[in-house]
Amino acid sequence: MISPTSPPSSSDRRRSSSSAAVSAVSSAEEDERLDASLARPDGLAGLPIDMMDYYADCEDAGNPTVLNIKIATTFRNAAAGSNVSFSLRWTPLTPGPPHPRHLWDRLSGAVASLLGSASPAAPTTLPDTVPYSAANLPRMSLIGHFEPITPDETSYADLASCFVNTHSDAKYWLPGNVIHQSSWARLVVEQVYWVGGFGDRAYIGWLPIEDWRGVTREEWESIKLPGEERDWKEWALEEPKEWDL
Repeated sequence: MISPTSPPSSSDRRRSSSSAAVSAVSSAEEDERLDASLARPDGLAGLPIDMMDYYADCEDAGNPTVLNIKIATTFRNAAAGSNVSFSLRWTPLTPGPPHPRHLWDRLSGAVASLLGSASPAAPTTLPDTVPYSAANLPRMSLIGHFEPITPDETSYADLASCFVNTHSDAKYWLPGNVIHQSSWARLVVEQVYWVGGFGDRAYIGWLPIEDWRGVTREEWESIKLPGEERDWKEWALEEPKEWDL
């Protein structure tokens, strides 16, 4: 199969990024000689390491806002010169199978009960012949570098409000806290790689960075992703296709 050649709308991609809010962030391990106090095994320098980090969409240019916590692995590596990549995936707000499959479960269970065939020891639903697949949902990689956000660019109070609105527990790590030294930073996105889902119906490939940066908040807030609404069509095709299994 050949994947579709038309990229998704820029609004779809930006809404996916804005809605995820948690990322696996990849960076290259710094040279152990830079900080001998970390007591790490030898031979890790330059190897990629993924760590979970929060981010929020608090600026309009498509550059995720992050809390740069000085002690954290990702930010130590970035300070030592590593570029970083964010691995993001969209997860439906109502996880699990789409609505029609839930409806079928309820109907088949009701019929079984009416016919007297339902029992505590026996399932009341038919086998799911088309299992839910996370591989059919959008995901992407944002590649770039961290850049400090200075107070003359934007209000730190506005950044804090935006970030805490997305991650309420992050209020304990805002700049000036007594636990960790932190500061505001952005991931300056330089490249975007997109996997829209299965290759017979979704675009897979690199995306124009100009399109990514040009989407407005009004545009991406005006659309819905698969699973944001209950009655979504996980396996829907624009045209019927024959599967060669």
